[in-house]
Amino acid sequence: MQAEHGKGVFVRPRPPVRRLASDRFARKHREQGKSAFLVEADAVGSHPQVDSLEVKEEKAGPDISARLGSVRRVLARRRRYLLDGRPVEFATSYLPLDIARGTPIAEPNPGPGGIYARLEELGHRLDHFEEEIRARMPSPDEVRTLRLASGVPVIHLIRTAFDTEGRAVEVCDTVMAADAYVLSYQLPAT
Repeated sequence: MQAEHGKGVFVRPRPPVRRLASDRFARKHREQGKSAFLVEADAVGSHPQVDSLEVKEEKAGPDISARLGSVRRVLARRRRYLLDGRPVEFATSYLPLDIARGTPIAEPNPGPGGIYARLEELGHRLDHFEEEIRARMPSPDEVRTLRLASGVPVIHLIRTAFDTEGRAVEVCDTVMAADAYVLSYQLPAT
């Protein structure tokens, strides 16, 4: 609780989740059986949940197909992430069917460390990620899904994961409540 003179007493909002680009996909977390979201939730002392999970095979849209090297069909994994019961993001991961079909990746719970740990177990050792980030106002569906207050923008992030052979093995399309996150990056000054 926080008191403001002349205004009243308010519930203090939780600090935003810090998404540390230099650490969030570290192999050490997968080896400990933790996904990036669990690591970030632990860092702010929040209780993480995942709901609205859907896993299905579908036709790849043009942008996803191009990012994955002209694949036609993908395994799509849709989920919504909550912290302490509050929806903070939703994401869809798209994986080539020749990699994901018939593996734990196609299960609702892929196991400790998430899909990146399973990709590495399947021989797709992760090499690097490329992310495109933009801020925008949410669509009406996004407002409902994330239960956004009026005027809160979203962060739209599209990440592509590449293995050591240079193959794109996943595209993750994520929409985040902008008031719930701080994106933190370390960049070399070369």
